Formats: sequence, structure tokens, C-alpha cells
Amino acid sequence: MPIPLSLSSTAHSLVFFLTGIPGFEAYHAWVFIPFCCLYVIAISGNGMILFVIITESSLHEPMYYFLSMLSFSDLGLCLSTLVTMVGIFWFNVREISFDACIGQMFFIHGFTLMESSVLLAMAFDRYIAICNPLRYATILTNSTIIKVGFAIVVRVTTVVVPLLLLLKRLSFCGSHVLHHSYCFHPDVMKLSCTDTRINSAFGLAIVISTAALDSVLILLSYVLIIRSVLNIASPEEQKKAFGTCVSHTSAVAIFYIPTISLSLVHRFGKHAPPLVHTLIANIYLLIPPVMNPIIYSVKTKQIRKAMVKIFLSKLI
Repeated sequence: MPIPLSLSSTAHSLVFFLTGIPGFEAYHAWVFIPFCCLYVIAISGNGMILFVIITESSLHEPMYYFLSMLSFSDLGLCLSTLVTMVGIFWFNVREISFDACIGQMFFIHGFTLMESSVLLAMAFDRYIAICNPLRYATILTNSTIIKVGFAIVVRVTTVVVPLLLLLKRLSFCGSHVLHHSYCFHPDVMKLSCTDTRINSAFGLAIVISTAALDSVLILLSYVLIIRSVLNIASPEEQKKAFGTCVSHTSAVAIFYIPTISLSLVHRFGKHAPPLVHTLIANIYLLIPPVMNPIIYSVKTKQIRKAMVKIFLSKLI
């Protein structure tokens, strides 16, 4: 399908063209089958986690409230791209209007930032539970959890909205072909024919003040946790304490590694093959929502028991 070029476009008439997997256009319908399986796993897995935590009163604790926030952000991230992915791979619908693109970016970047914030809150939860267990119940009360949730929503809104408003002021010339099967801020910004230094600087400032800061604080929390655990005399207690952190550290790794990889590819991988951009973008999008419910179902005994209990009650 030939891609039209235009000398300039207004925000009202501007249309972008999303990209599937370069070189596999003829096989998109078949290629999407494994992607479809990943979407089903992610949506059903995170939906199940949310349902279990909401319905099982024994899981109404801070740790599981934060886990429900993580599942909610993963679910939102999946649903934000599902329509465009299905459109491209099964119906060859590649066009997306500028306003729809802005809307999709709001949800993609918003839920990504929400996930980073929730992972930081979960690190704080683990720090209090291990380093100051006697005050855990008095520090992480229900009102505190609500305030943390509200703060995350405010943080997401105040960061993402200005980023997208700055994008709307740009003009776009020449090719309108994006590298991904969804709208991603750096990808859209690169197609502008006007000065993007303000956008680029603001985007970098956001990355440093959110994902970079969150990762440093998470690392710091684990340094303090490790120091505290090593002071515990019993090896059995040390093993138990570290065991409570395995799920969270796994979630942190599968979130930040693809996120950092995608950011590096966009900033320094200008000459990388298009297939590399596409694969990393899809890993960034799907791996955390797929893996998080699996990790927490396998590693968290309370979640596993609650799932089995609900499953058996449906059979009886």
C-alpha cells in the first residue's frame, strides 16, 4: 500500500500510518495469532487478579491493594493498543487520525507512568514490612493507600497532559509513517518538520523525573532491605524475608528493562533496522502485562489459594 506524502498537515486533517512487522506484511494475519494469545493471557490474568483481590476479603491488605493497582495499569496498557493492533494485523487498517493518536498516547504513557509509580509504592510497602514491621499497620492504613492512589493519578495527569499539548503545536511534513503498531510520543515527534527541541528536552526531563527517579528510589529501598535482612540472625528468617520480595523484583525487572531498551533505541538507534524498533516496542507493550499475573500467581501463596478457592466454588 503506497504511503502518501504531504507538504504540510493541520491537526484537523493529519493522518498517520501505523506499521505492523516490516517484511512480514503478507503474513500479518498469522503473525498476530501469538500476539492475540499474549493479549488473552494478559487481559484474563490481570482481570483475574483484580477480581480475586476485590472479592476475597483476606486479601484486603496494602500489599494486595498495590498489586490490584499494578494489574489495573497492565490491563489499561493492553486495552489502549488492542484496537490498533487488531486493525493492522487482521484488517490492514493502518490509518489513525492525529486526535486519536493523541488519545492513545495519553493512555499508553499514562498507564506506563502509573505502573512505574505503583512499583515504587510496592517497594516502599516491602521496605516498611521488612524494616519496620511493628509500624506497618499504622503507616499503611486504608486512607494512606487512597492518598497514594490519588497522588499517582495526579502525577500521571500533570506529566502526560503537558507533554501531549506540546506535541499538538507541531507541524508535520513529508512521511507520516510511524515505526510501531501504536502511537508512541518519540516516534510521532520525529516526524515533525518544526523545531522539536522543547519537546525533546521536556520529554527527557519527564523520563529523568519519573522512570529514572523511581528506579533509583526502588534500588535504594532494596539496599536498605538487604542491609536490614542481613542483620537478621536466622538464615530461615532471611530466606523468608527475601522470598517476599521475589515477585516485586521480578516485576521491576520485566518493566524497566524493556522500557529502558525502547528509550535507548529511539534516542540512539536511528540506523537500527525497523524490525528491531518493532520487536522492542511490542516487548515493552506486552511482556509486563503478560508476566506480572503469572509471577504473582506462582510466587504469592495467598493469591494462588484465593484463585483455587474461587475456581472450586464455581465448580461446586
